[in-house]
Amino acid sequence: MAVKLYIVYYSTYGHVLKLAEEMKKGAESVDGVEVKLWQVAETLPEDVLGKMYAPPKGDAPIITPDELAEADGYLFGFPTRFGMMPAQFKAFFDSTGGLWQSGGLVGKPAGFFISSGSQGGGQETTALTAITQLVHHGMIYVPTGGTFGAGLHKNEIRGGTLYGAGTFAGPDGARQPTELELELAFHQGKYTAGIVKRLKA
Repeated sequence: MAVKLYIVYYSTYGHVLKLAEEMKKGAESVDGVEVKLWQVAETLPEDVLGKMYAPPKGDAPIITPDELAEADGYLFGFPTRFGMMPAQFKAFFDSTGGLWQSGGLVGKPAGFFISSGSQGGGQETTALTAITQLVHHGMIYVPTGGTFGAGLHKNEIRGGTLYGAGTFAGPDGARQPTELELELAFHQGKYTAGIVKRLKA
């Protein structure tokens, strides 16, 4: 039976979605792992999103807490908001009280990937503050650490840290994930899928 890895994301302008899609490719390169993309529900009204010039959301289905519990491991992706996850993702985690009560996520591995407006925009603090969600559910945090090797030390402007893959959108949102950032996302997907498979064995 295949091991299930869910990649759950929130993406305002598409940067996180691009990382998620690349992670899916990486995770699917591991035999015996079934990967599915999900997104959390939007909480902003359509008129507000219009004023923000936010593009239409991706085609991934909206996840519910019951569906979340079906997976063996997770990659959670979101943009940073003042060094923390955005309200949309926090609202989703706040809806998982039933899973907390039943222990439905205990022992399951999960990692993070993050988009910010700039290099110093809070990717590491967003991962650090998001760990509290995993702790309360008794989950296992899986950082990428130094497993990407020399890719983390190239003399090149990039998002992504030891905590997980990342990108930054630039001051006007026009910057897109670079080849190196996408390589890190692919690596994290593959690496995390391997961990999930090993823990499930």
